[in-house]
Amino acid sequence: MTEVIVAGAGPTGLALACELALGGVDVLVVERLPYRIEQTKGGTIQPRTQELLELRGLLEPMQDRALSREPAGGHFAMLPVPLDCTAWDTAYPYPLSIPQGEIEKVLEERATALGVKVLRESAVTAVEQPDGGVVVTAGDRRIEARYLVACDGGHSTVRKLLGVPFPGRPGTYTAVLADVRLSSVSDLVPKALGHISTLTREVDDRWVMLVPLGGGRYRFTGGAAGEEEPSRDRPVTFEEIAELLRAVYGEQTVLAAVDNSSRFSDATRQIDSYRVGNVFFAGDAAHIHPPFGGQGLNLGVQDAFNLGWKLAAVLRGRAPADLLDTYHAERHPAGAWVLHITQAQRVFATPRPSEDTIELRKVFTDLIRLPEANRHLAGLMSGLSHSYDLPGDHPLVGHRVAGVDPSLFQAGRPVLLDLAGILPPGLGASRVQPVDGLPGAILVRPDGYAAWAADTDPDLDALVGNPCWSLLA
Repeated sequence: MTEVIVAGAGPTGLALACELALGGVDVLVVERLPYRIEQTKGGTIQPRTQELLELRGLLEPMQDRALSREPAGGHFAMLPVPLDCTAWDTAYPYPLSIPQGEIEKVLEERATALGVKVLRESAVTAVEQPDGGVVVTAGDRRIEARYLVACDGGHSTVRKLLGVPFPGRPGTYTAVLADVRLSSVSDLVPKALGHISTLTREVDDRWVMLVPLGGGRYRFTGGAAGEEEPSRDRPVTFEEIAELLRAVYGEQTVLAAVDNSSRFSDATRQIDSYRVGNVFFAGDAAHIHPPFGGQGLNLGVQDAFNLGWKLAAVLRGRAPADLLDTYHAERHPAGAWVLHITQAQRVFATPRPSEDTIELRKVFTDLIRLPEANRHLAGLMSGLSHSYDLPGDHPLVGHRVAGVDPSLFQAGRPVLLDLAGILPPGLGASRVQPVDGLPGAILVRPDGYAAWAADTDPDLDALVGNPCWSLLA
């Protein structure tokens, strides 16, 4: 028996396990694979996700494992204009590039240090929902819990076992993702990790993105336009990758080895409800989309930061059960918006653009060079502009709180900040120095968003009535 079962030991599942354990919840992670896949895929941590990881002391160990890269902003549809996040008042204006396997190592080390058990080779084969809980069959175990959170990817077994529809748009093409080693390269092969527009090359109907990893190793993403879409289950062959490299980078570029490989598509889907009884869905189990802009891993981790503290608060009896309804209310629109902006990028990033699309690319590229347009897209792609529709009159409520000492949030609880000495003693507020752009007092949720704020004459009834108030102590 346990309190929460997390299905899936990817970044979303492990981040959620850390958040739950930090809140004093007994957590069990079940994973079908026997070991972690050491693949570079999903290796972009956007600025907003970096801020969240810093709140828990998880960013520094990831920075230590990050790939060396030139300071370069994010992108929209791989167009050659870096997105500038400096206007969003963040300490992390550039995406962090780190192999997904390294992200999972950091998160699993933290989770196990907090007492989380991770059971590998434990595929979920059955899910039942008796009154007041769930029963999960995983491997040779039958496990009882209060809640199950499905973080088991785009082909979620939990979602299929429960018969949850996954509506959306099927893929229009399939591409290859692989970690490769090259024995020789032409001058066309990128030498350093910079803006994505410098890493992608198209020749006729073939396209490849090569990300240098050092020591002759590269992350390869590529495909061919116009061919019949191959099945995602069809094995990737050595010659398939070698042929694409020769076609795009010339005969001097020679493939030496393929360390691992997989296929992905540009399908777009999202479940209608992120909760089915005592089962929640997060990450790719809840939503999938084209991989433009490095959004997927970040969307899942932010799902975890939203759900974790709420589940912990309810399980510990410090918040009413209806707090869990806000998970869907807040994260479903966030997922829908990411699907919206990734679908829009298809127009520019199509593998075989028409003459009209090429001209549209030029026009939109010029628009992104305008500071306000660049700032808008930078906020969307980085997650820094995201906000929640929360009750309260102050304009900061529902928005991220920047510029505050992140160590105040490492316990995973809300923090009441008094920046102007306007709160009476005995409320448990942390008295901190004023910060430009912040009001006199703020109640900040565990995930870094303002739940309540006041400039002067604080409404203490509204503060005490806020759902986060009871979680302060």
